[in-house]
Amino acid sequence: MMELERYVRDMLDEIRTEGIQAVRKYSKRFDGYDGGFRVEESEFESADSIDEKDKEIIDRAIQRIRRVHEEQAESSKSISIDDSTFELLKVPIERVGIYVPGGKPLPSTLMMVGVPAAIAGVEEIVVTTPPSDGRIDPCILYIAKELGIDEVYKLGGVQAVGAMAYGIGMKKVDKIFGPGNKYVNEAKRQVYGEVGIDCLAGPSEVAVIADKRAEIDWVITDLKSQLEHDEDAKAWLLTTSASLAKKVKDERITVKLCKDVKECIEESNDLAPEHLEILTENPRSLLRYVKNAGAVYLGEYTPAAAADYFLGVNHVLPTGRAAKFGSVLTVEDFVKSISVAEAGKDDFMKDRELGIRLAEIEKMEYHRKSMEVRR
Repeated sequence: MMELERYVRDMLDEIRTEGIQAVRKYSKRFDGYDGGFRVEESEFESADSIDEKDKEIIDRAIQRIRRVHEEQAESSKSISIDDSTFELLKVPIERVGIYVPGGKPLPSTLMMVGVPAAIAGVEEIVVTTPPSDGRIDPCILYIAKELGIDEVYKLGGVQAVGAMAYGIGMKKVDKIFGPGNKYVNEAKRQVYGEVGIDCLAGPSEVAVIADKRAEIDWVITDLKSQLEHDEDAKAWLLTTSASLAKKVKDERITVKLCKDVKECIEESNDLAPEHLEILTENPRSLLRYVKNAGAVYLGEYTPAAAADYFLGVNHVLPTGRAAKFGSVLTVEDFVKSISVAEAGKDDFMKDRELGIRLAEIEKMEYHRKSMEVRR
C-alpha cells in the first residue's frame, strides 16, 4: 500500500508542477495516446454510428434513471421562529468531473453519475475516459450528447484525476465522481481537499440472502454477475438451505449456512455489502432489520445486475464495509447546503443572554461584545 501511495503521489506531484507535459507523458505511457485531449465537436458524430436499437435502449434507461432521481431533488426549506427566519439553501456544485473507466467501456457509469448531476443543476460537467486507439466509445459520446455534456477528454488513470483536480489542460473541477482501478482510487484519495470526491470505490461486492424456495440458477448467476467486474470482487451466499449451500461450488463465492433468516441478516449487517439481494418468501418483511448495505434488492425480479443498468436506482455505492457509514450516490451529492439565518430584533434580544454567557465560558471576548453591543 505504501508503494502504491508513493507511486501515485510522485505522479500527481509531477502533473502539478510540470502541467500538460506530464499529462501527455503518462497518457502516452499508459493509454498509448499522444493526441489532443478534448473530444472535438466533429468526433461526437461517431455517436450517430451506434445501432438505432441501442440508442432506444440507452434513451429508455436514461429516462428510468431520471424518473427515480428527480424524486430526490428537494427545494430549499424555510422555518420561522418568532420574528426570525431560517433556511437551508440548496446550491448546485458549479463544476464536476466524471471519470468513466476504460478497458471494457462502461457507459452505465456516465448515466448513473451524469443524470443526477444534471437534475441537481450542475452547470459544467466534464467527462474523462481513457481512449482506445485514440477514440472514445460511441455509446459514451451518445450518452454525453443526450445529457447535454460537450466537454469530454481522452484521459484516463492518475493523469485524468490530476488534470481535473489541478486544472491541467482544462478548467479545474470542484468535485470528482466515478470509479476506477486502485491507481485512480488512490489518486482521488490524495487530491481530496484540493477538490471533493464522491467516495473511494473498491472492488464490487454482493451478498445474497436466500431460503429453500430460491431458484438455484438465479442465485448463482446473481452472485457471479458481480464477480465479473474484476478479480478482487467478492460474493457471499447467506442461506438457511443446506441443499442450496451444497450446490454452490464456485471457489470465489463464500457460503454461510445459517440457522434462520435472522442470522443471515446479522451476517450481512457485519459484511455491510455493496449490493444485498434478499430472495426469501417475504423479503420486504426483513427490510427493517437491514442496517448496513449500499443497496437492497428485494425479490426474485430485482437482481443487482438490473439495478446496475436500468431499474433507475443508482449503482454508485459504498464498498469495503463503507456502507456502515456511507450512502448511495444521490442528487444531494451534487448540491451544497448553505445555512441562512435572518434573526428579528425581538427574538435576538430575548435569548441574547444565552450567547453572551456561552462566549464568557469559552473566553471569547469579541464574540461576547458582538452580542452585547446590540442593545
